[in-house]
Amino acid sequence: MPINSIISLFKEVLDNSSILLGEDLKSRFYHIWKTDISLESLCLLLPRSSEEVSAVVKICNDNNQEIVIHGGLTNLVGSTISTKTQVVVSLEKMNKIIEIDEKGKTITCESGVIIEDIINVVKDKDLLLPLNFGARGSAQIGGAVSTNAGGLRVFKYGMTRNLVLGIEAVLPDGTVISSLKKLMKDNSGYDLKQLFIGSEGTLGIVTKVVLRLYRLPKTRFTSLAVTNNYQNVLNLLKIMEDRVSSNLTGYELLWNDTYKQMVGDKTLYNKYLPDNYKYYVFIEYMGGDFENDYTHFESIILDCIDRRVIDDAVIGKDDKEQVNIWGIREDVAVLADERDFDQQFDISIPVPLIGEVIDKISLELKDCKGVKTIFPFGHVADGNIHFIIGKDSDDDDLKSKINDIIYDNTQLVAGSISAEHGIGLDKKKYLIKSRSEDEIELMRLIKKSIDPKNILNPGRVI
Repeated sequence: MPINSIISLFKEVLDNSSILLGEDLKSRFYHIWKTDISLESLCLLLPRSSEEVSAVVKICNDNNQEIVIHGGLTNLVGSTISTKTQVVVSLEKMNKIIEIDEKGKTITCESGVIIEDIINVVKDKDLLLPLNFGARGSAQIGGAVSTNAGGLRVFKYGMTRNLVLGIEAVLPDGTVISSLKKLMKDNSGYDLKQLFIGSEGTLGIVTKVVLRLYRLPKTRFTSLAVTNNYQNVLNLLKIMEDRVSSNLTGYELLWNDTYKQMVGDKTLYNKYLPDNYKYYVFIEYMGGDFENDYTHFESIILDCIDRRVIDDAVIGKDDKEQVNIWGIREDVAVLADERDFDQQFDISIPVPLIGEVIDKISLELKDCKGVKTIFPFGHVADGNIHFIIGKDSDDDDLKSKINDIIYDNTQLVAGSISAEHGIGLDKKKYLIKSRSEDEIELMRLIKKSIDPKNILNPGRVI
């Protein structure tokens, strides 16, 4: 269909302010990491309701028009890249919080709501949304659901999937599937919401969600501990799980080079501990006993030092100290900014093998001509490790060689090439290293069954 004809159809269901064309598109970007690349698109649509999303998608389906979906644009796998022939649908205008059910501990909202806004609004009601990752200030909840986002508290609360009770989504033909239930248990047939969680917008556009909330903990303390032995990282985790139990909400790990970069002269973060240890463990304790929680947490840390499970540790007691300590772990832009060019990785490795696998990968990367910096870090308690690898060029051969080193070693231990970022466009050729041919073929069958014209986020994942 001619461009003007399909635009005229969009104008029948959206007002003019919700359709950006031509020169107006030049102010829009993909916001890909460290780069603002100008948006390429036939047009950008900004629906304000599920009904408008449905109408737009139906028009596109009827006219074989491909759609690329935009949320908060914080993905790291090329998911939001579009071409001049594709329509971009952004959900940023669908940003209403519909209901907070304090007694039932749920929140219902549209998919364009910023995650940090949800965190703050439920905190005012003594409730907690445990999603916690660096991009929470710009990531939208619909995107987090569509990618099954993870973060710093996964081993305690699970991935986004574990927080979703109900969902509304628009299918590729415009049909609205709405099941905004607040039930933790519902075995009445297939759990259809799971089709949309983690499918990266390839099977439907998430428009509304119901999320499970938790009571807001009354206390929060942070410790930074050090050791030179990965086995002691595991020993400390076991002790924390045994003696802290459900109060253990964060357990993160930085390697030596990563820590030194984070507390170097170019950053604002305090060097709480010397930079000559191999492993730096970040521990978060959240509880409800003002009088005893700190004493209990401190006694465990001191006992671990006495028993030489760890070599040293500090405890951040007030908010300022905790923000500073967690900044060392979360402010990954410091690592990426060290070089003009970098590659980022998000892999899963069996927890007992993390130490040796990361050592092996690091040695191979050091022998790779063109690699300048290697910064591993991650969510060690759930097996998710990230790399930011600095380079002096964006050479394609170098990029492929680095990919092969990371993904081949991940495959050797039956790991995953994507723990929480998804596949998008960038990791698609490597999916076979984490999934069998039969699994991928089943994914194709599901995609073809629900989106036979391949109009929703085409080319992503498979």
